[in-house]
Amino acid sequence: MPLTEAFRKRSLTRRGDRRRFQRVKVSLLGRFMLEDRREYPCQTLDMSPGSVSLVAPVAGRVGERVVVYVDHIGRIEGEIVRTFDSGFAVAINAPARKKDKLAAKLTWLANRHELNLPEDRRHDRIVPENPIATITLPDERKLRCRIIDLSLSGAAVSSDLKPPVGSPLNIGALRATVVRHFEEGFAVEFAVPQTQTSIVENLR
Repeated sequence: MPLTEAFRKRSLTRRGDRRRFQRVKVSLLGRFMLEDRREYPCQTLDMSPGSVSLVAPVAGRVGERVVVYVDHIGRIEGEIVRTFDSGFAVAINAPARKKDKLAAKLTWLANRHELNLPEDRRHDRIVPENPIATITLPDERKLRCRIIDLSLSGAAVSSDLKPPVGSPLNIGALRATVVRHFEEGFAVEFAVPQTQTSIVENLR
């Protein structure tokens, strides 16, 4: 097959993937590894079963293979197809069956907060004995705040400053992501569900 014809078919396949799968805005923390085996933290901007856009401190080169581990998703592989100021986009290499499973997972992740699905309410919320905590923002600024209530999977925070939805941050030693705003402040979801012991230790 002539080279130009091969590229044309490859382009048509990718366009077909984009038509088949709709991108959803979903903010998840993760890590990625480039071909030289260096690892860096990242966060998803949007994702479909065929592609993912990542905010990252380093962008590889277009065409470079990359392995990404995303919270709640797991391992995905692909190649970098585009770079931008704050990161890069990856075309995911996976069989159709795995992409269909990823589509179902993304639908659940995108809708769970709006629909108040039972999985999102699996932990009782409590008011901590010591509600004062330190939040570390992505730019290393530190913010003293009051925790309104918390569960093993997330917390509601009272604060005049409201980081954008999707922002990664740390509450104490806990990695978390801002998932919504409300009048008094904002809510976060922990990157890893906690135990009753670990949540107390990690918030100090």
